Amino acid sequence: MTRRIVVGITGASAPHYGIALLRRLRVIDDIETHLVVSAGARRTIAVETDLTVAGVTTLADVSYSPGDLAAPIASGSFPVDAMAVAPCSMRTLAAVAHGLSDNLLTRAADVALKERRKLVLVTRETPLSLIHLRNMTAVTEAGATVMPPVPAFYHAPVTVDDLIAHTTGRLLDTLDIPNTTFTRWGTSE
Repeated sequence: MTRRIVVGITGASAPHYGIALLRRLRVIDDIETHLVVSAGARRTIAVETDLTVAGVTTLADVSYSPGDLAAPIASGSFPVDAMAVAPCSMRTLAAVAHGLSDNLLTRAADVALKERRKLVLVTRETPLSLIHLRNMTAVTEAGATVMPPVPAFYHAPVTVDDLIAHTTGRLLDTLDIPNTTFTRWGTSE
């Protein structure tokens, strides 16, 4: 049975997390990915990576324009197993926390919450203001998981890719997708 995962990439720094997630999901046979790249993410992809937006969209099975509020993932009647927003900007966090579905990415997140589906927000900001913290509390109370990409060092990372892999593996764990993306505590390679 194919599982559908929606991936949102916002304009927060580090689109690498969403890209790494898409790459990992792409090699799993029973997963179908649906991608929304926000307008802000288009800019950060260009500035922070050597990829094009078109190159990123080819990593997904289906890709949508953020303005397409008639897309299947905008409806609760379209079966989806989970959604991850990686990275998740504070603007997107605020929109989700307050039910502001003004684009497809925030609408798909709203649908995940209202349908009681798994929603993971890889929030990217530091330091955090009280407004950010309250929005994180609001989405958590609504059923989302807030997962800032906090690096671990017990696995002796050597490269930035090692750190991204660790966060990606933890994200896959949170989505209930078995993986061997990273070295787990108490294990060795």
